[in-house]
Amino acid sequence: MKNLILTGGIFHPFDKSSDAIYKLFLKEGIDSEIFENIEDGLNQLDSGKYDMLTFNTLRWSMQNGEKYEPYKDQWAITLSKFGQKSIWKFLENGGGILALHTAVICFDLWSEWGKILGAEWVWGQSYHPPYGKVFVESSSNTHYINDDLGNFEINDEVYSKLKLENDIVPLFYARSATQEEWNPVVWARQVSNGKVFFDALGHDAESFNHPKHSEIIIRAKNWITDKEKDH
Repeated sequence: MKNLILTGGIFHPFDKSSDAIYKLFLKEGIDSEIFENIEDGLNQLDSGKYDMLTFNTLRWSMQNGEKYEPYKDQWAITLSKFGQKSIWKFLENGGGILALHTAVICFDLWSEWGKILGAEWVWGQSYHPPYGKVFVESSSNTHYINDDLGNFEINDEVYSKLKLENDIVPLFYARSATQEEWNPVVWARQVSNGKVFFDALGHDAESFNHPKHSEIIIRAKNWITDKEKDH
Protein backbone atom coordinates (compact mmCIF):
# COMPACT_ATOMS: atom_id res chain seq x y z
CA MET A 1 0.00 0.00 0.00
CA LYS A 2 1.11 3.56 -0.65
CA ASN A 3 0.51 6.83 1.13
CA LEU A 4 1.04 10.37 -0.13
CA ILE A 5 2.11 12.86 2.55
CA LEU A 6 1.71 16.58 1.87
CA THR A 7 3.81 18.59 4.30
CA GLY A 8 5.44 21.93 5.07
CA GLY A 9 4.50 25.28 6.53
CA ILE A 10 5.30 27.69 9.34
CA PHE A 11 5.71 27.47 13.13
CA HIS A 12 5.73 23.64 13.18
CA PRO A 13 8.57 21.07 12.79
CA PHE A 14 6.89 19.42 9.81
CA ASP A 15 10.06 17.75 8.56
CA LYS A 16 10.40 15.79 11.80
CA SER A 17 6.69 15.07 12.28
CA SER A 18 6.24 13.87 8.69
CA ASP A 19 9.31 11.66 9.11
CA ALA A 20 7.74 10.20 12.26
CA ILE A 21 4.54 9.45 10.32
CA TYR A 22 6.57 7.94 7.48
CA LYS A 23 8.42 5.60 9.87
CA LEU A 24 5.24 4.70 11.76
CA PHE A 25 3.49 3.62 8.56
CA LEU A 26 6.56 1.87 7.16
CA LYS A 27 6.48 -0.47 10.15
CA GLU A 28 2.87 -1.21 9.20
CA GLY A 29 3.78 -2.09 5.62
CA ILE A 30 2.79 1.22 4.02
CA ASP A 31 5.32 3.14 1.95
CA SER A 32 4.89 6.92 1.82
CA GLU A 33 6.04 9.60 -0.58
CA ILE A 34 6.46 13.10 0.84
CA PHE A 35 5.76 16.28 -1.10
CA GLU A 36 6.26 19.83 0.14
CA ASN A 37 4.83 21.26 -3.08
CA ILE A 38 1.09 20.77 -2.60
CA GLU A 39 0.10 21.07 -6.24
CA ASP A 40 2.85 18.69 -7.40
CA GLY A 41 1.76 16.18 -4.79
CA LEU A 42 -1.91 16.36 -5.72
CA ASN A 43 -0.90 15.96 -9.37
CA GLN A 44 0.28 12.46 -8.43
CA LEU A 45 -3.15 11.34 -7.22
CA ASP A 46 -4.38 10.62 -10.75
CA SER A 47 -1.76 7.88 -11.03
CA GLY A 48 -4.05 5.67 -8.96
CA LYS A 49 -1.16 4.26 -6.94
CA TYR A 50 -2.10 5.79 -3.58
CA ASP A 51 -4.43 4.23 -1.03
CA MET A 52 -4.21 7.13 1.39
CA LEU A 53 -3.60 10.88 1.28
CA THR A 54 -2.11 12.47 4.41
CA PHE A 55 -2.20 16.20 5.13
CA ASN A 56 0.46 17.18 7.65
CA THR A 57 0.84 20.74 6.47
CA LEU A 58 -0.08 24.36 7.17
CA ARG A 59 -0.84 26.09 3.87
CA TRP A 60 -3.38 28.85 3.47
CA SER A 61 -3.71 32.25 1.78
CA MET A 62 -2.07 34.19 4.64
CA GLN A 63 -4.25 37.21 3.94
CA ASN A 64 -5.12 37.76 7.58
CA GLY A 65 -2.41 39.85 9.17
CA GLU A 66 1.05 41.37 8.94
CA LYS A 67 2.35 38.57 11.17
CA TYR A 68 2.40 36.27 8.16
CA GLU A 69 3.82 38.70 5.56
CA PRO A 70 7.41 37.42 5.88
CA TYR A 71 6.26 33.90 5.04
CA LYS A 72 3.81 34.53 2.19
CA ASP A 73 6.21 34.17 -0.70
CA GLN A 74 7.26 30.70 0.40
CA TRP A 75 4.16 29.26 2.04
CA ALA A 76 0.97 31.07 1.01
CA ILE A 77 -1.31 29.07 -1.27
CA THR A 78 -4.65 29.30 -2.98
CA LEU A 79 -5.46 25.75 -3.95
CA SER A 80 -6.04 25.46 -7.68
CA LYS A 81 -9.25 24.13 -9.22
CA PHE A 82 -7.22 21.16 -10.39
CA GLY A 83 -6.05 20.48 -6.84
CA GLN A 84 -9.60 20.71 -5.53
CA LYS A 85 -10.89 18.33 -8.20
CA SER A 86 -8.04 15.91 -7.49
CA ILE A 87 -9.03 15.64 -3.84
CA TRP A 88 -12.70 15.12 -4.68
CA LYS A 89 -11.87 12.57 -7.37
CA PHE A 90 -9.68 10.67 -4.91
CA LEU A 91 -12.58 10.44 -2.46
CA GLU A 92 -15.09 9.56 -5.17
CA ASN A 93 -12.82 6.68 -6.19
CA GLY A 94 -12.81 5.35 -2.63
CA GLY A 95 -9.56 6.87 -1.40
CA GLY A 96 -8.95 7.83 2.21
CA ILE A 97 -7.72 11.07 3.76
CA LEU A 98 -5.73 11.34 6.99
CA ALA A 99 -5.90 15.02 8.04
CA LEU A 100 -3.68 16.02 10.93
CA HIS A 101 -3.52 19.04 13.24
CA THR A 102 -2.97 22.12 11.05
CA ALA A 103 -4.83 20.56 8.12
CA VAL A 104 -7.95 22.27 9.49
CA ILE A 105 -6.35 25.68 8.86
CA CYS A 106 -5.41 24.89 5.26
CA PHE A 107 -7.05 26.05 2.03
CA ASP A 108 -9.09 28.82 3.64
CA LEU A 109 -10.37 30.12 0.28
CA TRP A 110 -11.84 26.71 -0.61
CA SER A 111 -15.14 26.46 1.29
CA GLU A 112 -15.56 22.73 0.64
CA TRP A 113 -12.39 21.79 2.51
CA GLY A 114 -14.01 22.28 5.91
CA LYS A 115 -16.99 20.19 4.80
CA ILE A 116 -14.62 17.38 3.79
CA LEU A 117 -12.74 17.43 7.11
CA GLY A 118 -15.81 18.11 9.21
CA ALA A 119 -14.38 21.26 10.75
CA GLU A 120 -13.07 24.69 9.87
CA TRP A 121 -10.64 27.01 11.62
CA VAL A 122 -12.34 30.40 12.07
CA TRP A 123 -9.93 33.28 12.44
CA GLY A 124 -10.87 35.41 15.44
CA GLN A 125 -12.75 32.51 17.03
CA SER A 126 -10.63 29.35 16.89
CA TYR A 127 -7.50 29.21 19.01
CA HIS A 128 -5.21 26.96 20.98
CA PRO A 129 -3.62 27.41 24.42
CA PRO A 130 0.19 27.29 24.59
CA TYR A 131 1.88 23.98 23.83
CA GLY A 132 2.04 21.84 26.93
CA LYS A 133 0.36 19.07 28.88
CA VAL A 134 -2.91 17.94 27.30
CA PHE A 135 -5.51 15.58 28.75
CA VAL A 136 -7.16 13.34 26.17
CA GLU A 137 -10.38 11.47 26.93
CA SER A 138 -12.03 8.77 24.84
CA SER A 139 -15.67 9.49 24.07
CA SER A 140 -18.62 7.16 24.64
CA ASN A 141 -19.01 6.85 20.86
CA THR A 142 -17.62 3.39 20.20
CA HIS A 143 -15.57 3.02 17.04
CA TYR A 144 -12.74 0.77 15.91
CA ILE A 145 -10.34 3.70 16.31
CA ASN A 146 -11.03 4.41 20.00
CA ASP A 147 -12.22 1.00 21.20
CA ASP A 148 -10.60 0.18 24.59
CA LEU A 149 -7.85 2.79 24.17
CA GLY A 150 -8.86 4.80 27.23
CA ASN A 151 -7.62 8.20 28.33
CA PHE A 152 -4.08 9.55 28.24
CA GLU A 153 -1.88 12.63 28.67
CA ILE A 154 0.34 14.07 25.96
CA ASN A 155 2.36 17.21 25.23
CA ASP A 156 0.55 18.98 22.40
CA GLU A 157 -1.81 21.79 21.44
CA VAL A 158 -5.61 21.72 21.79
CA TYR A 159 -7.41 23.29 18.85
CA SER A 160 -10.48 24.91 20.34
CA LYS A 161 -13.71 26.49 19.09
CA LEU A 162 -13.46 25.09 15.59
CA LYS A 163 -16.56 25.41 13.43
CA LEU A 164 -17.86 21.83 13.29
CA GLU A 165 -20.14 20.17 10.79
CA ASN A 166 -23.40 18.93 12.32
CA ASP A 167 -22.69 15.25 11.67
CA ILE A 168 -19.38 15.08 13.55
CA VAL A 169 -19.19 12.17 16.02
CA PRO A 170 -16.18 12.80 18.28
CA LEU A 171 -14.03 9.83 19.23
CA PHE A 172 -11.71 11.76 21.56
CA TYR A 173 -11.93 15.03 23.46
CA ALA A 174 -9.05 17.05 24.84
CA ARG A 175 -8.30 20.01 27.07
CA SER A 176 -5.12 21.72 28.15
CA ALA A 177 -4.11 22.22 31.77
CA THR A 178 -5.44 25.78 31.50
CA GLN A 179 -8.85 24.85 30.10
CA GLU A 180 -12.04 23.62 31.72
CA GLU A 181 -13.96 22.79 28.55
CA TRP A 182 -13.35 19.61 26.57
CA ASN A 183 -12.86 20.03 22.83
CA PRO A 184 -13.58 17.36 20.18
CA VAL A 185 -10.23 16.53 18.55
CA VAL A 186 -10.59 13.20 16.74
CA TRP A 187 -13.28 11.78 14.47
CA ALA A 188 -13.79 9.58 11.41
CA ARG A 189 -16.40 10.00 8.69
CA GLN A 190 -17.53 8.88 5.28
CA VAL A 191 -17.24 11.49 2.51
CA SER A 192 -18.49 10.57 -0.94
CA ASN A 193 -17.15 7.03 -1.53
CA GLY A 194 -14.08 7.59 0.62
CA LYS A 195 -13.11 7.90 4.26
CA VAL A 196 -11.78 10.91 6.15
CA PHE A 197 -10.04 10.81 9.51
CA PHE A 198 -9.28 14.06 11.33
CA ASP A 199 -6.94 14.40 14.30
CA ALA A 200 -6.44 17.88 15.76
CA LEU A 201 -3.47 16.65 17.82
CA GLY A 202 -0.02 16.24 16.31
CA HIS A 203 2.04 19.40 16.76
CA ASP A 204 5.34 17.54 16.54
CA ALA A 205 7.09 14.17 16.24
CA GLU A 206 6.91 13.66 20.01
CA SER A 207 3.13 13.69 19.75
CA PHE A 208 3.01 11.11 16.96
CA ASN A 209 5.50 8.88 18.80
CA HIS A 210 3.38 8.83 21.97
CA PRO A 211 2.24 5.18 22.38
CA LYS A 212 -1.48 5.95 22.59
CA HIS A 213 -1.42 8.59 19.86
CA SER A 214 0.58 6.40 17.49
CA GLU A 215 -1.96 3.62 18.09
CA ILE A 216 -4.76 6.01 17.11
CA ILE A 217 -2.92 6.88 13.89
CA ILE A 218 -2.30 3.20 13.08
CA ARG A 219 -5.95 2.36 13.69
CA ALA A 220 -6.98 5.30 11.50
CA LYS A 221 -4.76 3.91 8.76
CA ASN A 222 -6.36 0.48 9.17
CA TRP A 223 -9.85 1.96 9.08
CA ILE A 224 -9.07 3.97 5.96
CA THR A 225 -7.43 1.15 4.00
CA ASP A 226 -9.66 -1.75 5.09
CA LYS A 227 -12.93 -1.55 3.13
CA GLU A 228 -14.54 -3.95 5.63
CA LYS A 229 -14.02 -1.57 8.56
CA ASP A 230 -16.99 0.77 8.31
CA HIS A 231 -17.17 1.49 12.03
